[in-house]
Amino acid sequence: MRTTLTVNGKDHSLDADPRTSLLDALRNHLNLTGTKKGCDHGQCGACTVMINGRRINSCLSLACMHDGDEITTIEGLGDEHNLSDMQQNFVKHDGFQCGYCTPGQICSATAMLEEFKAGWPSNVSGSLTASPELTDAEISERMSGNICRCAAYPNIVDAIRETAEEKS
Repeated sequence: MRTTLTVNGKDHSLDADPRTSLLDALRNHLNLTGTKKGCDHGQCGACTVMINGRRINSCLSLACMHDGDEITTIEGLGDEHNLSDMQQNFVKHDGFQCGYCTPGQICSATAMLEEFKAGWPSNVSGSLTASPELTDAEISERMSGNICRCAAYPNIVDAIRETAEEKS
């Protein structure tokens, strides 16, 4: 099936089986290997990317469903010469150990801060109508779909908090 994927601002024509997951299209067809395959069941978050600014588990979505969508991967957030604020703060706060989950964590955290800024409540928000406060519990709940097997969670929370404070 011919699909055009807009990834990190560039159009890519893809001829792949319609059952190809977005994760496999990114990694195997477009050679964008920053997005990681962890569980392949949507349980770990290693494959998190952003579609039109919202985070998704790319292992659970078919590539052909995203013809015309704007897909952002870790490669689209920054590079070694120009890191995003979130990437810089992950480095500063040592928000990674082995690094396997880091691309998904950073994509998820980037989109999560936009959700927070828009006033979206989470399961631990005190109110459905009032603007939530960015507490450690709030960050942890919002990032609960991203697992770090090395347990770098306190440093990940610190990196997210600093990024949020810089943007406010």
